[in-house]
Amino acid sequence: MPNEKRVIALGFFDGVHIGHAALLKKTKQRAEELGAMPSVLSFDVHPDTLVFHKEVPLINSAIGREEIIRRCFGIQNVVFIHFNQHVMRMPWQEFLRSLVEELQVCHIVVGHDFCFGYRGEGTAERLKSYCAENGLGCDVIPPVLLDGQIVSSTHIRELIRNGQIEEANRWLGHPHTLSDTVHSGYHLGRKLGSPTINMFFPDGVLVPRHGVYASKVFLENGQSYIAVTNVGVRPTVSEENRVSVESHLLDYSGNLYGRQARLEFYSFMRDEIKFDSFEALSEQIRLDAENARAYFAEKGRLN
Repeated sequence: MPNEKRVIALGFFDGVHIGHAALLKKTKQRAEELGAMPSVLSFDVHPDTLVFHKEVPLINSAIGREEIIRRCFGIQNVVFIHFNQHVMRMPWQEFLRSLVEELQVCHIVVGHDFCFGYRGEGTAERLKSYCAENGLGCDVIPPVLLDGQIVSSTHIRELIRNGQIEEANRWLGHPHTLSDTVHSGYHLGRKLGSPTINMFFPDGVLVPRHGVYASKVFLENGQSYIAVTNVGVRPTVSEENRVSVESHLLDYSGNLYGRQARLEFYSFMRDEIKFDSFEALSEQIRLDAENARAYFAEKGRLN
């Protein structure tokens, strides 16, 4: 319903980590209490790209963030604002007024360090005062700590960049994810005896350390398969030097080209290397598959 009131979480939510989880859970709780729709408002591009002229390699694309918020937290109403010069220069009070009017907001939830409006003058404390003066509810979520350190997207990006996927997943609270349409590639699966799917990280999204990962692939029908995923330039079979994500699905037969898939990274197994022959590559992939099975068996995650 267009006039349904909303409890809205404000933030960028890159990675949708365990710090964000506290905020999103509070949003759902308040929405239930108030008989409102839980919602999330975010930006399509990171504000730092305009404010500080600094490119921020993101953990997930906007579509990726939306998918995680819906799947992991059950919040279906996710709204993105295009962050441009107009939004950047908007006084924080004007930003709030337009937000409340357009989305029928009755309650706002933010993190302790949330800033918005021109020059970041809209702080969490100012937001709280504004809400109190205007009959709106407000929750400011305190820092979430893990190992005595504040959980942050910046730290998680560094872990992913270094291939420390298991540690990154601990801070995320869920496996690091890539969702994409399956692309046609080198059709290596036909030659190696295991179906291969090719995916790409969207522009602006952080590419993990090049190498081979124990992973899982989830299809649109909900089925999942253990996989061995190579992130890199595939030096044995390609001279393009374009980074791709190639996953060999275990125990699957069929054609997935053109279909949507979600890839979850679980553990870094080895660096990407160039093999002397196709046979050597094939043998290594067989060993990688055995190691991936062993990893998931040890973790009790074969299904």
